[in-house]
Amino acid sequence: MVPTPPPPTAALRRNIPHAIMISLPYQGHINPFVSLALKLASRGIAVTFVHLDHIHRRLSESHGAAAAADHDIFAEARQLSPELNIRYTTISDGLPLEYDRDQNGHTYFKYLVEDFPEIVDKFVGKFIADDVADSDSRFIHFLVADTVCSWPAAIAEKYNLVNVSFWTEPALVFSLCYHSDIMRQKGHVPNDNTTEVEINYLPGIKKISSRDIITILNDREGILVDCLTIAFNNVRKADFILLNTVEELEPETLTALSKYQLNYAIGPINFSKGLPTAAVSKSIWSESDLCNHWLDSKSLGSVLYVSFGSVVQIPQHELDEIAYGLLLSGVDFLWVVRAGTASGDGDVLPEGYEEKIRDSDRGLMVPWCNQIRVLESPAVGGFLTHCGWNSTVESMWCGVPMICRPVANDQPTNRKLVVDDWGVGVNLYDGGGSSPSVDRERIADKIRRFMNSDKVRDAASRVKETVRNAMAIEGSSERNFERRCASKDPERKEKYGLS
Repeated sequence: MVPTPPPPTAALRRNIPHAIMISLPYQGHINPFVSLALKLASRGIAVTFVHLDHIHRRLSESHGAAAAADHDIFAEARQLSPELNIRYTTISDGLPLEYDRDQNGHTYFKYLVEDFPEIVDKFVGKFIADDVADSDSRFIHFLVADTVCSWPAAIAEKYNLVNVSFWTEPALVFSLCYHSDIMRQKGHVPNDNTTEVEINYLPGIKKISSRDIITILNDREGILVDCLTIAFNNVRKADFILLNTVEELEPETLTALSKYQLNYAIGPINFSKGLPTAAVSKSIWSESDLCNHWLDSKSLGSVLYVSFGSVVQIPQHELDEIAYGLLLSGVDFLWVVRAGTASGDGDVLPEGYEEKIRDSDRGLMVPWCNQIRVLESPAVGGFLTHCGWNSTVESMWCGVPMICRPVANDQPTNRKLVVDDWGVGVNLYDGGGSSPSVDRERIADKIRRFMNSDKVRDAASRVKETVRNAMAIEGSSERNFERRCASKDPERKEKYGLS
């Protein structure tokens, strides 16, 4: 049953733009969606932000909310910035709260593509009907949805909404998905990666190895690639696309895409200035408060931060070798040891490993942490990462170089950008991805050399300046956001109701 959305309030004035935002239920998508909602609201756009019930429960529990059902994740942000015109509500995805969406990842994503659109349709239809019935409100409605959703085009057309597609990853990954039909025609996807092929015919992409293609395009089960194909057929109907990237970092790819559709690089959106982003519950995991006290006891740039994100799994034998490689390196490290990181049912860490770390006082392991606060610490000199896009942009924002161990989805493509294009990271293994002969001694040697590399540190400093300049008042991302939110084009102004 679809819950009734909250009624319009006096704060939602007549004839103003109003964004209905529904985030995908994954950590890497929630963070930028929350930041975009706050940024839109800060520009005088009314926002109704929708989470799925099961994500709302996890957010509430991870932040210790006493009354989870009544927990408004934006309440504190509105107290800090009363001008923010933003409401929060939840809807069911149609499955029981107890259903294990993590263990049934592919099946659940297929459900979101095939069955969830009907629930969104009912929600939006009722929302629009209530607005029309309220003679004091009358909004100009936007639908702001994740690019990988299957339903925005149909729902926007049905209810005459402006269709805004938000891509939370780099432009290179978007372009690979957008042009996947060309690679399929040439037989380069799906690819079993036994033979590496150079792809040099895609618009705005000089060349890319088949090993660096987003792994979903090589999904031979068909579920994820079919879902992605549906989404990218629909994104061609969007009025415009917002991308969580930086114009100066991907100029050729963005320019090539602009020949097909309006697109605006507005990233990294998580670092928009003047917004109470920290006041909003975003993490679906409880964060340890031990990290920064421990980091304060360490010397400048001496600590390697290790985290493989919120979803991916790594083979147990490899995690064992990484664990002992860290110990052998002699480098201090802070490791996020999330339950479920190891493939299989065993413990993430080797037996007796935690005792060895405690005895040495060289390492700290936590189940989850506030990653930005950790990366901002002067003690952190490197980041061993899976190359998720949120982790990548956070590391670049803080000027922290990366050791890359990509696992799946967009991560191999992000690795290419980090290591090959921007030089702000190195590969954990030769070849860039997983290694058939993982060895703790080699890992230890790679860590030592990385932590003492001026070359990668200097590159990280340069990219940090580029990324921060983009988010400055006159920066490219800020200009692009203002162009989209305050168009001076009379035709677009009339269509979008913007001033």
